Amino acid sequence: MKIDRMIGILSILLQQEKITATYLAEKFEVSRRTIYRDIDALCMAGIPLVTEQGMQGGISIMEGYKIDRALLSDSDMQAILAGLRSLDSVSGTNRYQQLMEKLSVGASSLMRGDQHILIDLSSWRKDSLTLKIEQIHDAICGKRMVSFGYYAPSGETSRQVEPYDLIFQWASWYLWGWCAARKDFRLFKLNRMEQIQTGEPFGGRPVPLPELSGERLYPHTYLVKAQIQPEYKWRLVEECGVGSFTEQPDGTLLLTSGFADKNSVISWIVSFGGGAKLLEPAELQKDIVEFAEGICRNYQAAQGESGNI
Repeated sequence: MKIDRMIGILSILLQQEKITATYLAEKFEVSRRTIYRDIDALCMAGIPLVTEQGMQGGISIMEGYKIDRALLSDSDMQAILAGLRSLDSVSGTNRYQQLMEKLSVGASSLMRGDQHILIDLSSWRKDSLTLKIEQIHDAICGKRMVSFGYYAPSGETSRQVEPYDLIFQWASWYLWGWCAARKDFRLFKLNRMEQIQTGEPFGGRPVPLPELSGERLYPHTYLVKAQIQPEYKWRLVEECGVGSFTEQPDGTLLLTSGFADKNSVISWIVSFGGGAKLLEPAELQKDIVEFAEGICRNYQAAQGESGNI
C-alpha cells in the first residue's frame, strides 16, 4: 500500500542522513518514478524533503525539522508498542518499554489503550537464550566473528561464522551467517549453540536474504501415508494442517504428509504410541518394528538388572 511505503520511506530517512531514490526503489520493489511521486506526496503533507543531484546527491530531511508525532495514529503506536514489548521478552529487561514511553511522551493515552496483543519471543531456556542473543547481537553490530560448538543431527562440530542477522522463526531463534567451514551462508539454531566466543573483525560481504520456507530447508524425501486414531485429530490439525488428512468411514484419519528423513518419520509415528499405523512407505515399517524392539530390550535389561540387586 502507498501509505505503508511512504511511512517506510520516512522511517529510513529518519535513520539515515541521505539516501538515493535508486536504493529506495530497490528496497520497496517499485520504480524510481514511484519513489519520486511518494516524495512529492510527503512534501505536500508538510514534511520538508530535500533532493540533491550529482554524485553526492540524494534525498534527505531538511536539517532541524522535527517530525510531528501526530503523523502516527494511536493504532500505529500500539503496533509499535506490541513489537517493542515482544523484544523485552527476550532481553530480560524493560528497556524497549522505556523506549516506547519516551516516544509517547505527552500522549499518555497510547500507553493505557488497547494493549491486547501480547507476544513472547522467549523459550523454555530463557536465561541462557537471552545471553546468547545479547552476545550475538553485539557481534553483529561490531562486525566480529563468532565461534561456537554446534549440535546437529549429523554430529557435533566447531564453527566460525560471520554473523549477519538474528531471526525468530518456527518458535525458535536462529543466526544467519557465513560459515567459514562450509564457505556459504547457513542458519544456526541458538539452542544448539554452546561456548559462544567473539573473535576478530570481518569486512563483510553481500548478504542474501535467507530462504526460510520449510520445503527449502527441509525438503520432503518421504511421502508418508498413515492411519491415525480419531482422538489425535487435534495433533494433525496443529502439526500438519486441516487439509492433510481425510476422515475414513470407520472414524480413523488418513494422513498424507511429507517428511525430510527416515528418523523424522519413525519418531513421529512412534510418538502416537499405538494410535498411528504407517501405511506408506512400506519399507519403513520394518524400521519402526526394530525401533520398538530396541526400546523393549532396553527396559527388559533394566528390569533384569534391578531384579538381580
